[in-house]
Amino acid sequence: MSEEVDVMDATRLREAMMSVTRQARRHRPAHALTLSQMTILGDLDRHGTATIAELADRSQVRVQSLTLSMNRLDELGFITRTTDPSDRRRQLIDLSDTGRKVLAGDRVTRDAWLASAMAELTDTERGVLMLAVPVLGKLADF
Repeated sequence: MSEEVDVMDATRLREAMMSVTRQARRHRPAHALTLSQMTILGDLDRHGTATIAELADRSQVRVQSLTLSMNRLDELGFITRTTDPSDRRRQLIDLSDTGRKVLAGDRVTRDAWLASAMAELTDTERGVLMLAVPVLGKLADF
């Protein structure tokens, strides 16, 4: 399955996906969290309890880069920190109920924007988008 792909096609797809991503970010609720902080909450929601090193690795940043975000999320009560019973030097980070509610509200708002935008498309255009969902998932996993 390794056919050559026109780089211009890849560029057009990347630009389109980035435009949709930017629009989705513009339609986030006003909760004063940074994109980095929302990324941490989303990661914890998808993958469950993690160490800060695991979070940094999945975000492809250094542990030190997450420190301020983690401290702020902790101050706001959006995460919990517990000592790892198997290695008392490490902390386990988890999403608190408050953090889960903030994340859910963020997703609901952005999903409502996207549903509204999709409502402006034709049935055929919506159908094409929905056919692309599993393909985009494969690209994301590559």
